[in-house]
Amino acid sequence: MHMSKRLLLGLGLAGLIMESVVIQPALAADKVSLFKVITQKDEIVIGLSDDELAQVDGKNAGGIAKMLVAKGSMSVWQYAVHKSASGDLEQAPLHKVGLIATESLRVEPYASPLKVLPVDETKK
Repeated sequence: MHMSKRLLLGLGLAGLIMESVVIQPALAADKVSLFKVITQKDEIVIGLSDDELAQVDGKNAGGIAKMLVAKGSMSVWQYAVHKSASGDLEQAPLHKVGLIATESLRVEPYASPLKVLPVDETKK
């Protein structure tokens, strides 16, 4: 009986470790960073996946602004607050928008208290 409790505990611990090793990379791949883009006329919230952000110098708001100025324009996903099927509010991709570099543009990090959804690959 004493041996079976240890075996059960060991199997449970091994399962927990295996689950965290398998699930963590999958969750990390879906991570989206939000940024607020502000102009003289309006502001929008955009989201960049970790893969997209890895292509940005500095991986921050300054790098996005620098990239936008260098390229002149870029396509990004606009994010907005959305109500899930369960009724919870979350940040979800709304639609793809084009940003055009202007002198009055500012990009800053945006922290949302809501769950941030990744872009659904079927919407691309």
